[in-house]
Parts: sequence; C-alpha cells; structure tokens
Amino acid sequence: MNLLPKLPLADGIDAIVNWLKSIDGLFDVPKAIIGFLVEYISIGLSAIPEWLFILLVTALAWFATKKKVGLPIFVFLGLFLIENLGYWNDMLLTLSLVLTSAGVSVLFGVPIGIWMAKSKTTENIITPILDFMQTMPAFVYLIPAVVFFGIGMVPGVIASVIFAMPPTVRLTNLGIRQVSTELIEASDAFGSTPLQKLVKVQLPMAKKTIMAGVNQSIMLALSMVVIASMIGASGLGTKVYYAVGRNDAGGGFEAGIALVILAIILDRITQSFNRQKGAA
Repeated sequence: MNLLPKLPLADGIDAIVNWLKSIDGLFDVPKAIIGFLVEYISIGLSAIPEWLFILLVTALAWFATKKKVGLPIFVFLGLFLIENLGYWNDMLLTLSLVLTSAGVSVLFGVPIGIWMAKSKTTENIITPILDFMQTMPAFVYLIPAVVFFGIGMVPGVIASVIFAMPPTVRLTNLGIRQVSTELIEASDAFGSTPLQKLVKVQLPMAKKTIMAGVNQSIMLALSMVVIASMIGASGLGTKVYYAVGRNDAGGGFEAGIALVILAIILDRITQSFNRQKGAA
C-alpha cells in the first residue's frame, strides 16, 4: 500500500521529450554532422586495400613500440585473421563508429575537464553528472538515442559518446590539477597569460594522464559496439547480436574474436604512444 500518490515522473519526462522533439532542427545538425563523419571515415578506410591497411597499421604499431616486434607481429596476424574470416568490412564499420565516438568524446571531454580544473564550482556541478553517466546501465543510453535520432549508426555513436566521455573528462581534470604548483608559480612569475600557462605548461605536463583518459574512452566506445547494434549500428556488433539470436556459437565466436583483436590493437597502440610521449 502506497502512503503517497505516485509521483508523475514518467509523465514529466515524456513531456520534456515531446517538447524537445517539437523544436524544429534541434537534432538535425548533430545528426547530419555525426552521420557525415561516420560515413566518410568508413569510405576512407574502405578505400585502402586490405593488404596496404594491414601493412600501415603494422608499421604504426612498430613505430609506437619503438621498433619492438611483439605488437607489430600480433597486429599483422590479427588483421590477417579478421580478413581471412570475412569480417573485414564489418571491422571497418566498427572502427569508424569507435573513431567517431572517441573523437567526439575527446573534442568535448577535454575542454570540460579543463573547465572543471579551473573552477571548483564547475567540478562540484559536473562530477555528479559524470557519476550518473558512468553508473547508468549502458542499455538505458539507447532510449534517448533512439527517441531523438532514430535508428542506425548515428544513435549508436551518440550512446557511445555518453558512455565513453567521462574518463576523458575526469582524467583531464585530474591531470591539470596534479601539475606542480612550483611550475604554475614559475609561469606566473614570467608573466604568462592564463592561455599560455594552459597550453605551454599545464596541458604538456598533464598529457600522459589525459591520454590515459582517451585510451579509456576508446575502450568504452568499443564496448558499446554490440549494444549499439541493437539500434541499427552496423559492424562486428551486429554479427555478434545476430549470432546470439540464431544460437550460432561458431559465428558468434568468430565475430567476438575479431572484436577482441581490434580492441587489443587499439589499446596497445594508444598505450604505446602514451608511454612514448611520457618518456620523452
């Protein structure tokens, strides 16, 4: 027995959603921009022959690891396996989704993290929002994405951005706050403007921490691939989703292996570049 009448929370949310949807063009611009990015990144990647793509990524891994051979060999064999299993085009679609999601997360996450580092009030306001974004079940992000953007790659990117952005924001804030006060005082003593202090002192010193956040965002965006396939985001996630629906253990395992290989490649290459920058 309820002592109080039920709060009209659902009705209030529905009213807000309907009001937002009634605003002409509010979601058309971001939908067009994100759709353009995903489409042309996918077209650009697809234009590269498979053998050349494999060699280029292998060379990137070799350079990132300072000419060590372990990761380049794994990259070469892993990408060759993906191509051999017939998941190449799906892998490229997944990579397009991840690159777009991670790029948007960094584009908005780094400035927000800088803003938080500069203002304690801003940090107190945004931190609970980030907590909410990170604790909300991933499936819930699909609801507003579908409501406002329909189905397809665009809502998949939107859901991935919401899910993947918090690490970039948090670690950018943390990295800038951890910059030595002596360095800050020295830059002030030399008459640096706030912008000069940020660009020439704080961001370079916080680069390693910020890059760790970017790496986390890339991994979280990739983890949303299978979930985003439920709302029409194409790629390896769709293959896994269909395999589950058909109880196809073999096909699901193959697509899952392709996802694992892609995840390891992205993770190890970004970590290697981060260590390289940090060591320099």
